[in-house]
Amino acid sequence: MKNVHLKPGHGLVMAALMAVAFLGACKKDNSASNQPIPENKQKVSLYLSDDPGYFDKVLLDIRSVEVLVDTCGKTDDESWSDRDRCWWDEDHSHDRNSGKDTCQLWDSLGIKPGVYDLLTLRNGADTLLAGGVVNKGTMERIRITIGDNNSLVKDGVTYPVKSISGQSKIIVRVRHSEWDELSSDNLQLWLDFDVQRSIIKTWNGKFILKPYINVFTILKMGSISGTVTPWDAYPVISIYNNTNDTLYALPWRNGDFKVRGLKVGDNWNVFVNASNGYQDTTITGVKVERGKDTKVGNIKLHK
Repeated sequence: MKNVHLKPGHGLVMAALMAVAFLGACKKDNSASNQPIPENKQKVSLYLSDDPGYFDKVLLDIRSVEVLVDTCGKTDDESWSDRDRCWWDEDHSHDRNSGKDTCQLWDSLGIKPGVYDLLTLRNGADTLLAGGVVNKGTMERIRITIGDNNSLVKDGVTYPVKSISGQSKIIVRVRHSEWDELSSDNLQLWLDFDVQRSIIKTWNGKFILKPYINVFTILKMGSISGTVTPWDAYPVISIYNNTNDTLYALPWRNGDFKVRGLKVGDNWNVFVNASNGYQDTTITGVKVERGKDTKVGNIKLHK
C-alpha cells in the first residue's frame, strides 16, 4: 500500500466531505467458521477496503472474483515490486494457467455481484467481497471481473469511468507470505483499492480506470486511529514513515479516522493538513505493533 509521499506542508485543499453511509460495509468476526473444511480444501475470505481519493463517490461494478491456486503447493517468484502487483488481463497471458501446468487452476469464490461505493470503505470500514472453499494449495493471484456500470461523482457531477481499451479483468498478484492464517486451512486478505492512483483524468476531461490495488492483513500488520476536530478544518491526514511509505485518511464528519495495513516496528508520523485558516499539525514517532491499533487520541486544531 505504498503511495507517493506527501510532504508536510504540501497544500491539499478539499471541499466539504460528504457524509456517507456504510453501504454494505460491516464489522466481522475473524473466528473460523463452525462448518468443517473438507479434506484437500481451504477456506478463503477476501475483504475490500479503500485508500481514499478526492471524489464524492467512486462506484465500481464487480461481477466475479477468482483465485489462482497451485494445487502442488509450489510458490511463485516473490521478488517482484509492489508497483508490479496489479494489471489488466484480457487474454490471461500473464498467468501460468495456460494448460501446460496441471497444478494450476482458477477457483471461483462466492460473491454478491453489484456496484460498490469504494469511498464508504475507509477509516477501518470494509466489506466481505468474496469467500468460499477452494482447492488446497498456494494462492498466487486474484482475478476480479468488472462490469460496465462504473462511475464517479465529483462536485455533484457524475462521470462514467472506463478501462483504457475495454478490459474487464483485473489481476492482483499476491505473495504466499501475505495471507493472514486463521488456521492452516482458513486464510484471509484485505484488498486495498487506491482510488487516488486508480482514477486517471484524461486531457479531454474524461476519467479512466487504471487499477492500483494493494493488500494488507489484520493479524500481521497494525493500524493508527484517532479523532481530528473541528470538522470545518476539513482535515486530510497523511501517515508516513522514513522509507516514504505514505497512507491517507479522510475522517468521517465526527472526526474519527483509522489507517490500517501499517508495517510493524516502524516509527510513523501523523500529519494533519488543515484548511479554512486552521494550522497544520504533526505527531511524530508513533509506534505500530503487530495486530494492534495504536490510538493517538483527539487532535484538536487551532487557528
